[in-house]
Amino acid sequence: MSQISPETEAKPAAEAIAWPSPIDLRADAIPSFASLQVARAGVFRSRHSLASFERQIERLASEGEEGRRKGLGLWMIGRYAQAVELLAGHPDDDVAAFTHATALMALGHPARALVVFERLTERHPDEPRPRAGEIEAQLEAHLRQGAEPEAVADETAAALDAAPPPFRESAEGRYLAGRVAELRRDWEAALDLYVAARELDPCHRRNLFRMAHLAESRGADELALEGYEALCRLHPIDRNVLLNLGVLYEDVGRDQDAATCYDTVLRHAPTDTRARLYLEDARAGMDMYYDEDQERKEDRLNQILRIPITDFELSVRARNCLNKMNILSLGDLVKKTEPELLSYKNFGETSLNEIKEILGSKGLRLGMAREEAVASIESSTGRRYTSGENVEAMNRPISELELSIRARRTVEALGCLTLGDVVQHSEDELLGMPNFGVTSLQELKDKLQEQGLALRAKAD
Repeated sequence: MSQISPETEAKPAAEAIAWPSPIDLRADAIPSFASLQVARAGVFRSRHSLASFERQIERLASEGEEGRRKGLGLWMIGRYAQAVELLAGHPDDDVAAFTHATALMALGHPARALVVFERLTERHPDEPRPRAGEIEAQLEAHLRQGAEPEAVADETAAALDAAPPPFRESAEGRYLAGRVAELRRDWEAALDLYVAARELDPCHRRNLFRMAHLAESRGADELALEGYEALCRLHPIDRNVLLNLGVLYEDVGRDQDAATCYDTVLRHAPTDTRARLYLEDARAGMDMYYDEDQERKEDRLNQILRIPITDFELSVRARNCLNKMNILSLGDLVKKTEPELLSYKNFGETSLNEIKEILGSKGLRLGMAREEAVASIESSTGRRYTSGENVEAMNRPISELELSIRARRTVEALGCLTLGDVVQHSEDELLGMPNFGVTSLQELKDKLQEQGLALRAKAD
């Protein structure tokens, strides 16, 4: 993953941080991985401190003890491939070995990291971090090999059950339990566990990202913002975090903050096509006058883009491939192009056609520009009620019902924006939606009745 160095004049929603003193990589003791994480904050205190630290790294040799320290320093500034190369030569040093495995995970090599984590867990059975690394590396490795998510969830749950009780109550244990819940499509439980893990360890990067990404896909924008903004305070910042945060800022009308995110990416990667397109969109948004009809289409598009991929019937192969590509929602999917999907291992024309059919049903296609997607909303899902009984109520936004999150996200997943859209559906259709039960149905019916409306008697 590409990493972004600090931009003192462009830190999205950053808070004041008391940075520690910069580390002397040649002379200071490095007793643990935790000490590296603490020192990392001092390295990214300013551009000057980062440049000074990079010069320290360049002056170190690549062999022996200096090579080990150089590898640790490279990890600290996010140059993971180079760190892996140097740290691989120090398997008997626990700090170097753990950092080596962590860098492998960041590069997307869980199978290689698993070997290192297993060795460390055997040496230190009571330490939570090596055990957590081993369990997560095994989870990721099996998903990449095409294993069924349900089977991986069961295997991970078994590993957690076998771990010492204090581990299960730790931030690492809660995070991994969240991964299990997410694989089982129990979204609310997964979010609760990620939030619990964040309370125990506010700087757990993987937990923050999974929490933010899942919250965004489920429409919990405030929680998603909290997660992404927290990640932006942990340097080096991952490019995908800034892009995801920028898109979320746009969704909530913070175009200036979105532009800052994209601009930060482009300062470090001027040829990043996606960031450049996003920046142009954000700048255009800042100059637009308010258009109620356009706003309505934007709201509907955002609802559609948040629909989880798991809400659609897909073949096992297509579902596994999308999961391994970290594509969780329609919004993730439309950002991809046909060549990008077809270049992925085991993803062929049959899977591509499945994806195109799903997007087509929502008026979308792969690689679709946002302007085109918004324009398609009117023809594919747009509706304005002008006749019939209770027209005023029919055109009210669903937010006026003040539904619970579970009920609201279900009607949004059906593409509903107004009460009139909701009453086009039957009880059977709603009960067929994931995580929507009799309690949610009764809640919705009661709220509609207060507005003088009711669901369709039956599906067509």
